[in-house]
Amino acid sequence: MEEKHFKYYSHHLDRDVDMLVYGSWGYPVLVFPTTLGRYYQAKDMGLIDSVRKQIESGKYKLYCVDSIDADSWYAKHLNPQYRVLNHMQYDKFLHNELVPFIKNECKVEKIGVAGCSFGGFHAANYAFRHPDMVAYLISMSGAFDIRSFTDGFYDDTVYFNNPVDFMPNEQGWRYGHMKIVLGTSDWDICLDSNLKMSGILSNNGIDHWLDVRGWEKHDWPLWHKMFPDYLSRIM
Repeated sequence: MEEKHFKYYSHHLDRDVDMLVYGSWGYPVLVFPTTLGRYYQAKDMGLIDSVRKQIESGKYKLYCVDSIDADSWYAKHLNPQYRVLNHMQYDKFLHNELVPFIKNECKVEKIGVAGCSFGGFHAANYAFRHPDMVAYLISMSGAFDIRSFTDGFYDDTVYFNNPVDFMPNEQGWRYGHMKIVLGTSDWDICLDSNLKMSGILSNNGIDHWLDVRGWEKHDWPLWHKMFPDYLSRIM
């Protein structure tokens, strides 16, 4: 399995963003790390090995991107307004720089996005904000309400990065092309979040798969089982 490390300079973030890319060719999937995770987390925690055969077969090419959580949602030293604004710069980096780069490199019109836990939020938030760029969304044990990170601050920038707020008002037809899976489990601390998001999608007529697995905790062993299954079944 080919592994490539490179730095992508972002004009929106004014910094290099580290990435690990797995596979020589295949359909691109952008993978977000969990809370405060780095670009090498998916490798270190075995998530890449769980889909090794699918990567080696040339079906998928995985782009593991770095987060800026320490400068945005988890930046408790910053005023909440600036936490959100920093995340908006990250979103601009993704939307205007990285995703177009991936689309061009892989010769596709839309990409897949995936993530576990807080990475599931990142994947869902990006996909729901930019359905024109995403064909597949895989959220594993994600949570979708960001208000606990803003210490009571609320404005349009929070609203448009809080899927439980903006998705009820979206037009369902915009997501008709997208294959969506919300993965969770009976013992998952994010079970209720996934049930709520599934209800929102259903109310808007947005087709999706809510996969609730039994007797599994919010942790890597669950996601190791989910990820290869979802790649094979929804993509």
